[in-house]
Amino acid sequence: MSESIARIGVLTGGGDCPGLNAVIRAVTKAAIIEHGWEVYGIEDGLLGLIRNRMRVLTLKDASNILTQGGTILGTSNKANPSHFCVGTDDEGKPVYKDVTNRIIEHVQERGLDALVCIGGDGTMSGAVELVRRGIRCMGVPKTIDNDLMHCEVTFGFHTAVATATEALDRIHTTASSHHRVMLVEMMGRYAGWLTLYSGAASGADVILVPEIPYDVDVVCEYCANRSRHGKAFTIIAVAEGAKPVGGEMVVDRVVRDSPDPIRLGGVSQVLCEQIAERTRLECRATILGHVQRGGTPVPYDRVLGTELGYAAVGLLRRGRFNEVVVVQRGRITHVPIEDVANQQRLVPPDHPLIRACRAVGVCFGDRI
Repeated sequence: MSESIARIGVLTGGGDCPGLNAVIRAVTKAAIIEHGWEVYGIEDGLLGLIRNRMRVLTLKDASNILTQGGTILGTSNKANPSHFCVGTDDEGKPVYKDVTNRIIEHVQERGLDALVCIGGDGTMSGAVELVRRGIRCMGVPKTIDNDLMHCEVTFGFHTAVATATEALDRIHTTASSHHRVMLVEMMGRYAGWLTLYSGAASGADVILVPEIPYDVDVVCEYCANRSRHGKAFTIIAVAEGAKPVGGEMVVDRVVRDSPDPIRLGGVSQVLCEQIAERTRLECRATILGHVQRGGTPVPYDRVLGTELGYAAVGLLRRGRFNEVVVVQRGRITHVPIEDVANQQRLVPPDHPLIRACRAVGVCFGDRI
């Protein structure tokens, strides 16, 4: 069924992460070399579709980018075609419109037979709306949060884990030297995968994830007990979405022109003050922030990105559309885009790694 495809577009949406260029490389080269298709690179994700910013990608464009972090196409996490900010009214309030028709016009104008949308749940949610309007799409899962539904692992996650683990390791040495309680806050939004894996890899004493609300008294008692028993420091890995029992997540700011306006952050600073006040132990908080998104992808993410990009082109070649290539049980397969849109894959409270961490004495802030 390859006759139905002659030209495709590829975009990267949402937050950047290591491995995006590996996917762009695989999609572009496989499309050109194996099938003779023309490939258009769409700049800044869905925003490029809205504003008709596209360019032809050649084999040269896709060369020597495998090891680069970020994305050569640029990205945006503020472009929701069905609710797009087109300006402000007389009172300075944002004005939103559905600009999906613009995208349809631009796709038709460029003669794109299908779009390869590389992104997380937000990008897939946007792709679903395009599919409903007749645009053929293929999704490739990307997020350092590892929270895409029906996908065991997304590229970018392992690099972020490596980055966060290295930061925790470095914090470990200064915590030991100064006999402090050190909190390290990690990204992940409403899912704790990044904090769980990096916390486990670094040997963190306390791991706080959104899926297990914490009791601040339990955390304080744990830190105080370590101090009383000669363990002069405590390392706490805390997810930005962690919240106390019966409480709310800490919101850093609200970005009103974004499809996902809530920006979490600051829970480590809140906890730092609470622990210091209740235990009289010296505490410090570090928020890793966007350093977790940057840098060269680890080999695993380069390979996974290559495999997923190639699989996406293969599905288009076979006439399969409106799917997302995913990893399930260690194998690459595919599911409908609708199945992953507007959802998040959270950490089960009885996850095997949580059980393993509990068995070696790690505190999750709850009373069990």
